[in-house]
Amino acid sequence: MIDCWWGIVEAHAPQEYNWNGYRKLFQMVHELKLKLQVVMSFHECGGNVGDDVCIPLPHWVAEIGRSNPDIFFTDREGRRNTECLSWGIDKERVLRGRTAVEVYFDFMRSFRVEFNEFFEDGIISMVEVGLGPCGELRYPSCPVKYGWRYPGIGEFQCYDQYMLKSLRKAAEMRGHSFWARGPDNAGSYSSHPHETGFFCDEGDYDGYYGRFFLNWYSQLLINHGDLVLSLAKLAFEGSCIAAKLPGIHWWYKTSSHAAELTAGFYNPCNRDGYIAIAAMLHKHGAALNFACAELQFLEQLEDLQEALANPQGLVWQVLNAAWEACITVVSENAFVCHDRVGYNKILENVKPVNDPDGRHFSSFTYLRLTPLLMERQNFMEFERFVKRMHGEAVLYLQV
Repeated sequence: MIDCWWGIVEAHAPQEYNWNGYRKLFQMVHELKLKLQVVMSFHECGGNVGDDVCIPLPHWVAEIGRSNPDIFFTDREGRRNTECLSWGIDKERVLRGRTAVEVYFDFMRSFRVEFNEFFEDGIISMVEVGLGPCGELRYPSCPVKYGWRYPGIGEFQCYDQYMLKSLRKAAEMRGHSFWARGPDNAGSYSSHPHETGFFCDEGDYDGYYGRFFLNWYSQLLINHGDLVLSLAKLAFEGSCIAAKLPGIHWWYKTSSHAAELTAGFYNPCNRDGYIAIAAMLHKHGAALNFACAELQFLEQLEDLQEALANPQGLVWQVLNAAWEACITVVSENAFVCHDRVGYNKILENVKPVNDPDGRHFSSFTYLRLTPLLMERQNFMEFERFVKRMHGEAVLYLQV
């Protein structure tokens, strides 16, 4: 598995793509008779791959952002998040004459043309399409650089001029133009739900305005996924495409599910926020990549109890929404794992023994190929894990 970084390939000028490094790598993979799963990474890499890795968005995009910072997600205080582009400009011609969605499509089409033979020969087995920060379909609601700390609820990211314009239009259509604002009692990044008027039990999130705002906010997330995946399907016709969802499990045991709401998942205790997302993925024949392979085994951790988290409940809900919609589910590990206990937990979740319907994940991506994995004992455990996984699933290494 390999990230194809927008910030590397189209770094210097619009529609000037440099695929040379990827071509060399893909050729090596081909010669080793392995297959490829590629990720269209339209976000910045801020060090989660390795401490010394930093891949920003393309230089020409950053240049546009200096004169028009509203192309980035923005919080209530006006702080900009440069991890990825705001969905507010999906249809706005602010990127040197192109909309954000056109920029993504041109990139994907260039990739498809450049590596045509790898598609024709079946070497590229899946294309995962980046839909937000960290490549996940979500708002960047929990940025550490602006003070978020676990288990903070995060903040709504809808204050760039383009998203506010959309909110105004939605409020006017409802006949309540005074609703064209974000909530003013939703706390800050590291708040807890009960400390806020919006997210507390019986809070404003479940009032007339709250339901209007959350409907609008979550629908923008679905619309973004719908638009980009429709173009991905066009660019990669005949190939398997996928989208990635995060597992936001903290505050799941509260009535508002505040951390999910700020991330764009309208999933309070009286509403299922994942069914509409599953239906959207099904519409495009896209697989769901859900990083949950060992989430449900975290229940006993103390900080999860304090955060009223419920990883198992979240995993159950998302997987059921996906399987009800007849979507292929793929997964990856959320935490580094080199030991047998961890591998066994992954196997239990990815290939459940007792599922009455025989449901299981279609493939599993192991993160990550590092020097530590290649140490003798670690590699022997990994080899054993691969052998146990083999048969019902395909295994990928992310590099």
